Amino acid sequence: MTPHFALSATVLESTDAKALAVFYQRLLGWQIDDDEPGWVTLRPPHGGGAGLSFNTDPDHVPPVWPAGPGDQRMMMHLDIEVDDLDIAGAHAVAAGATLAEYQPQDDVRVYLDPDGHPFCLWIR
Repeated sequence: MTPHFALSATVLESTDAKALAVFYQRLLGWQIDDDEPGWVTLRPPHGGGAGLSFNTDPDHVPPVWPAGPGDQRMMMHLDIEVDDLDIAGAHAVAAGATLAEYQPQDDVRVYLDPDGHPFCLWIR
């Protein structure tokens, strides 16, 4: 018998959990659910889906995008579907993201959050 599993959140390491959570709150429009020293969780509106959590790690080393030999590699990234890449990209930059120099696809834009985690905005 398989036990019940429910993904509750994806966790991103950060040098400052609260600051990174505030960036994603501005980007996604989600609300803060948990706010403890060194730990913050955002939840999507209306209780749908898994949340996004942030953990303070003073030794966090940002990944390099794109990574080369010996570089700190990203272990995961967020894919965020949008309806307009230009408008969503401008919003991401206004929230504090940086457009990555390397862009591998026409229908995807890679950005870096303030702690250097790559995330993708994409259109279907």
